[in-house]
Amino acid sequence: MKHPDHLRYTRTHEWVRAEQDGTLTVGITHHAQDALGEMVYVELPEVGRKLAAEEPCAVIESVKAASDVYAPAAGEVMAVNDAVVKSPGDLNQDPYAAWLYRMKPEAGFDAGKLLEAAAYEKGVA
Repeated sequence: MKHPDHLRYTRTHEWVRAEQDGTLTVGITHHAQDALGEMVYVELPEVGRKLAAEEPCAVIESVKAASDVYAPAAGEVMAVNDAVVKSPGDLNQDPYAAWLYRMKPEAGFDAGKLLEAAAYEKGVA
């Protein structure tokens, strides 16, 4: 599967979408869900939680393993996607629609420092 060009990516397999209001929407990549297999449980951070960049902030469990999800930036969790908690398999069906959480990054965050799709794909090939 091709990774969407309009998103940015981390080396720890999160995708990041910069929203017009300055927040970031975060999810896991197709590569991550494919490696993990069938998702069975999702634990998301609490709204209001302050995150450090690269801090483990969520957990995804599959039939194969449990995996941490890392914050792409320092900031505050603004919203979580309760739908993926109720239906973890949505992450397998469409990982780019089934976002995990939204956060407001600290001032000075530059999404341009995250990986573009081509660089991410090269890293997981």
